[in-house]
Amino acid sequence: MPTRQRAHFINSLSGFKSANLIGTQDVNGQTNLAIFSSVVHLGASPALVGFIMRPDNNDRHTLDNISMSKQYTINQVSADFYEKAHQTSARYPREKSEFDEVGLSTFHLDSINAPFVKESRLKYAVTLKEILPIPLNNTLFVIGEITDVICDQEVIENDGYIDIESLQTVSVSGLDSYHTSQRLSRLSYAKPNINPHEINDKLK
Repeated sequence: MPTRQRAHFINSLSGFKSANLIGTQDVNGQTNLAIFSSVVHLGASPALVGFIMRPDNNDRHTLDNISMSKQYTINQVSADFYEKAHQTSARYPREKSEFDEVGLSTFHLDSINAPFVKESRLKYAVTLKEILPIPLNNTLFVIGEITDVICDQEVIENDGYIDIESLQTVSVSGLDSYHTSQRLSRLSYAKPNINPHEINDKLK
């Protein structure tokens, strides 16, 4: 396949992916914002998340800032600003802040040396723990620990579940297709030796 066609095809195979903006800041206070669709949960205790960084071409502002400051923010993208979020994937020069270029606002906590996206309704601060090289394709797996979470209180249910659908959180398929979700249901904790007919009854 031609390069771009192959990229669209292979990126579509994994289905819906999360859409997150990663906010960073360099030692001079220059902010940076970039969209990622590879953020994944790694563990709850400690609270670890990871994401894939493409091969380093000596112009990776997000990677450079994380490596220096050891802190970054992850901000879920919602339907009311997904177009601005997508625009952060453009190759802006280092001296330009994507916040300013796409029209999103910064939000800071005194203890965090990285900017949040004010418009995001679910965001969290992360401290770098490890960067693992993946020799197969020269990418990096960046692992961090969540230290602070900012979220609308009313969407956090009693059991800790966050109703991200009510926040209009979007997902990505392929490289550039954005979607909102429609929940089918929440299911009970799965146990073995359940009759298949009981599973069907629970879904009715």
